Amino acid sequence: MLLRSRSFLPSAARKGGLILIASTCLMSCGGAALAQSASASADAVPSRVQGKAAQAASPRAVTGKPAAKTRNALRTRQSAPIHSGESEGGSEAIVVTGTREIGKKARDSIAPLDIISHKQIAATGQGTLRDALALLLPSLTTPTAGFDAGAMTDTISLRGLNPNETLVLVDGKRRHNTANIYSNPGPQQGSTASDIDMIPMSAIDHVEVLRDGASAQYGSDAVAGVVNIILKKQARGFHAQNITGITSEGDGFQQGVYLDGGASLGSRGFVHVSGDFVHQDHTYRSAADNRTGTYQNNILSQPEQTRESVAVNAGYDLTDNIQLYALGTYAHRHAESYQNYRLASSLNAYPAYKAIYPWGYSPVETLNENDFELKAGVKGDFRGWHWDVSSVYGRDYDDIGLINSVNLSINKATGRTPTSFDVQGFNNQQWTNDFDFSRKFEFSGWPHSVNFAGGASYRYEGYSVGTGSPDSLYGNGSDALAGTNPGNAGNYSRDVAAGYLDISTYLAKGLQLDLAGRYEHYTDVGNTQNGKVSLRYDITRRIALRGTISNGFHAPTLAQKYYSALNISPTAARGLIGAGSPGALANGSSGLKPERSTNAEGGFIVEPIRNLHVTTDIYQINMRDRIMPGGNISGDTARGALKLNGFQLPDDSGSWNQSAITANWFGNVASTRTQGLDITVTYLTKLGAFGRIDWDAAINLNRTRLSHQATNPLTGAPLLNAASIAYLTTAYPRSKIIFGGNWTHAKWIIGLHEIRWGQTTNQLTYYAPGPYQFSTTHFLEYQNKPKWTTNLDVSYRITPRWTATIGGNNIFSAYPNRVPDGNRYLGAPQYYMSTSQLGINGGYYYFRVNYDL
Repeated sequence: MLLRSRSFLPSAARKGGLILIASTCLMSCGGAALAQSASASADAVPSRVQGKAAQAASPRAVTGKPAAKTRNALRTRQSAPIHSGESEGGSEAIVVTGTREIGKKARDSIAPLDIISHKQIAATGQGTLRDALALLLPSLTTPTAGFDAGAMTDTISLRGLNPNETLVLVDGKRRHNTANIYSNPGPQQGSTASDIDMIPMSAIDHVEVLRDGASAQYGSDAVAGVVNIILKKQARGFHAQNITGITSEGDGFQQGVYLDGGASLGSRGFVHVSGDFVHQDHTYRSAADNRTGTYQNNILSQPEQTRESVAVNAGYDLTDNIQLYALGTYAHRHAESYQNYRLASSLNAYPAYKAIYPWGYSPVETLNENDFELKAGVKGDFRGWHWDVSSVYGRDYDDIGLINSVNLSINKATGRTPTSFDVQGFNNQQWTNDFDFSRKFEFSGWPHSVNFAGGASYRYEGYSVGTGSPDSLYGNGSDALAGTNPGNAGNYSRDVAAGYLDISTYLAKGLQLDLAGRYEHYTDVGNTQNGKVSLRYDITRRIALRGTISNGFHAPTLAQKYYSALNISPTAARGLIGAGSPGALANGSSGLKPERSTNAEGGFIVEPIRNLHVTTDIYQINMRDRIMPGGNISGDTARGALKLNGFQLPDDSGSWNQSAITANWFGNVASTRTQGLDITVTYLTKLGAFGRIDWDAAINLNRTRLSHQATNPLTGAPLLNAASIAYLTTAYPRSKIIFGGNWTHAKWIIGLHEIRWGQTTNQLTYYAPGPYQFSTTHFLEYQNKPKWTTNLDVSYRITPRWTATIGGNNIFSAYPNRVPDGNRYLGAPQYYMSTSQLGINGGYYYFRVNYDL
């Protein structure tokens, strides 16, 4: 693959150390108040407002306890088990996401927070973290299916917003993003978020999901919330897990092996090593192809993929007050995704290819991905100050190719018949340096302690687009996906410097205040200032109110600014060109500016009786200048824009319906308002000699409406059509409800849960012959009705070390609504993929075996 990318950081990045040192000096000398660091310290925790709140954080910072205690505190924050309550992941879990205080419980959080333990993740039977979380959290959604390379990257969405609006942390440090952009139309279009499945699932202790705007706390792109993945740090033991599964249709076989174990580094440290091997086969859900009446077109399918990943996590107490820590992760993925079937008749004029594909062919898009991240840091205590200095470098490299394809131009000119091509290469790298500190103060005249935290960070971001191989570029290019030409390749980068302050205290008994402010400077899009004010009032021991208002900022990603590609179907072509490219600028593009948001949230926590815990939160997220492809052009206009960017269309494209040739680019297309409601309920029923039942229920109601749409400055036309508006407003479920329970008795655990997937609404293109065929202005409104699915698992502890589980998700095999025949391109995609409701695979049944040493 000809990816022309620099392997080492450019000179701009080498300035990072100087910027970080300067920022640190400013902060430590009482300089300007800067906002909260992009990478949350592992010491950060939500707080509960009660009369003894002054004792809740590390008391040593206030009272100056002996150094021997300090070493224990360091080890506790780095490696101690997090669950101290009656059930893992419950309200008694100690959390590190939400504020900068130390040692708080989930039930005491000042903001909505979900805690998902590794046992809950494993109980879903899913082989990936993404799919497991989708079965556990109503506010979290994943795509129904996916197209092309976008289907081979696992991203998540919170509260009906694009995956780019959710910040992913690992042990409180910002995780790098994927280089593989989701470029196809749909609600995920343009996303290059972190691929959470490139982290070994065996390495995960638990996941903390902050459902609140947190740009001022963790980074300017945490608009919808934060997913903080906490890794295992045990210095002993060994755990092995095997998951074997298959769908109700007998395809999609999945095999996963997950291993992890820990060891001591003398008496002062630990190392924990984890590794995963996961393989999944294709599933096949296409209807018959209109052209042949056969089922040879596999466009509606789950990609095949094989993924190997490993993580090494370590910590060592250099002294009683200072700890060194490090983390390394590496993952490799090979994946394959079907393209539309090409008829044998398309090769009648090319005998050499006709001999290779006598019955036609299905191009297959491939992804070979290498992803790694290295982290090193040192943290400690000094006279009551908790401090943490770290550096994280991550990189994701994607080599995208085609197999079972053709380049008819090469065959016509030279007689050669290549069938495989290197078409695209993408590289994303991120280098983040952080300094964080905190301390709790007592002031005379003020009856409550004040927790003061601050820090600074420098981040380098690099994005590279490589050219395709000569065979993929020659003439009209490789069929299905033309290679990236030199005019659309390049190396791009930017620097981000930031600082933050966070102050929390009690204004009165039971009334907590948390203030956060953040300043960031992007070398390509300028400055941003973000703030957050949170309050929590504990009316009684069992009733509390909480509320937050904040603002956020999401800079356009480098991929959104510079990505270009041309996708070719048998009778259609779709180009996505860079916002600053000649073709886009000639048709009204004005470049990209950041998205901005304002978040407001309020709710209450109630424990009306013992063991019953209820939280209710309402929220509103106003977003301005949302980034999405707009300015849809077609026909000769699209041809001209593609030509300016160096793309050529197939020779027979002149005979196509000209509305089937389209192009667009990323722009600041609209403003939206998202409103919603989250409710969570947990209850414990003790059955004496018959065990216990842990009940749980959760609901998310979510609605997004368009409040403003931008127009093309050249033509005055709206940048969005009805289909694009639907991607923004109704492609995510209107509601999602999860409820059920787990019965535990002796050696048995039986879990039963129901999920109701709410309605989605989309605007479908007409493909059948008629006045609206391939129209970009007239669409069919399609409602994917609510669906119910049932998940059941039965576990038996064979011995103290061996446990076996048999289970199923969607055991009664519910499917999405079928798309009308006239709105399926070539007839095959009977389910609509550009949405985020129920998946296309139907039932999934699995057998799991666990071994603990």
